[in-house]
Amino acid sequence: MMRKIPFARMKQAILEMPGLGPVLGFVAIMLAALVILYAALWFIDSAPPDTITLIGGPEGSMFQRNAEKYKKILARNGVKLNVIPSQGSLENLAHLIDPSFHVDVGFVQGGVMEGVDTDKLISLGSVFYEPLMVFYRGKTPVDKLTQFSGKKLAIGQVASGAHMLASVLLKANGIEPGGPTELLEMDAQDGADALIAGKIDAVFLMGDSASFQLMRKLLHIPGIRLMSFSQADAYSRRIGYLNKIELPEGAIDIVHDIPEHQVLLVGPTVELVAREGLHPALSDLLLEAAREVHGGTGILQHQGEFPAPLAHEFRISEDAIRYYKSGKSFLYRNLPFWLATLINRILVVIVPILVVLIPGLRMLPPIYRWRIKSRIFKWYGALLELERGQLAGNAPAERAELIKRLDDIERAVNRMKVPKSFGDQFYVLAQHINLVRERLLGNAHQNQDVLPG
Repeated sequence: MMRKIPFARMKQAILEMPGLGPVLGFVAIMLAALVILYAALWFIDSAPPDTITLIGGPEGSMFQRNAEKYKKILARNGVKLNVIPSQGSLENLAHLIDPSFHVDVGFVQGGVMEGVDTDKLISLGSVFYEPLMVFYRGKTPVDKLTQFSGKKLAIGQVASGAHMLASVLLKANGIEPGGPTELLEMDAQDGADALIAGKIDAVFLMGDSASFQLMRKLLHIPGIRLMSFSQADAYSRRIGYLNKIELPEGAIDIVHDIPEHQVLLVGPTVELVAREGLHPALSDLLLEAAREVHGGTGILQHQGEFPAPLAHEFRISEDAIRYYKSGKSFLYRNLPFWLATLINRILVVIVPILVVLIPGLRMLPPIYRWRIKSRIFKWYGALLELERGQLAGNAPAERAELIKRLDDIERAVNRMKVPKSFGDQFYVLAQHINLVRERLLGNAHQNQDVLPG
């Protein structure tokens, strides 16, 4: 039958297990516990979320269609992407800035950040061009916005990128609200329907709020034309976030030669914008999705042109810069996402243990041994001083004082707490105290023998 070990003895054995004595043994155990607790908490906290939220655009828009593609790619890696609709870039930006709104990442076109504090946001890079497409009715070509003066124009809803950019460009051409030109805040579908019905003269559309199918439909309707910006170079140089974009002849429909000639467009790039603190693993995963969705050849871009770390209004995140320079890490290149994440976290947990805990624990025993030895050597110093006093002092009063000092030393040594690993040195010290006592008493007897009778 196993003998029960009293709790007090068990506690003492645990505390002295490293050979440090109760106090430093407790310190060592607490240090190890704190490091392990920190590592455990870090391990739990450092896990990338298995669900993130992306804000896209209106149903059927380019933003929303791309978001759905991202959703499928992330699902392959075990990450659920919640896609929520919006009215476009301005609403996306507002929700990304608002901490009370639960969203992690979203599409934001360039040029909508004026007067907005974006310090808490980061960009993962530009992912595609977002041209402004102006469809109009007319027998004669229109290539300058000034030609729309005095007309009825649908410029998109207030929260859309189309509304923002149309307002900027029209203002640059002297066309503002309250003037002879009627500026109608209509959504993409209503604006297109009004143009088809002949109720308005032009509609301004962008992919953040209009679908590709709607734009394609307008291009196939007789009497409706797509404006080519003859001043595209001037716009791109005067407005820093704008690009000159070429839509080649036949790019939409080669068979029907749509458009029938090259069209010059202007527009910003769309950035994949996230809040600060986005997990590095999710940053890489989103950029992988961006590369798969946007990296190919398109009617407005060349192979491999996107995604790209083009710094505009947002600063590029450090994780994105690292990704663009060296790609995914070895683990993420060669292992499934969940396994690479797990191993990476384990490695990061082990490092602090190796760097902090093991050297710290290895330093404690030498420090403690030095501390105990210094206390023992202190009493050896007292004994040596006492023996020198024995040689110098022969009077009975002096010897009595020496014996009293020796008694004080012995009592102090007996009160000294010494771990079991230093028991041999403790008993050797006790023997030396007795040896000094014998010498003192022996000298006292000899002096008594030589006194006259």
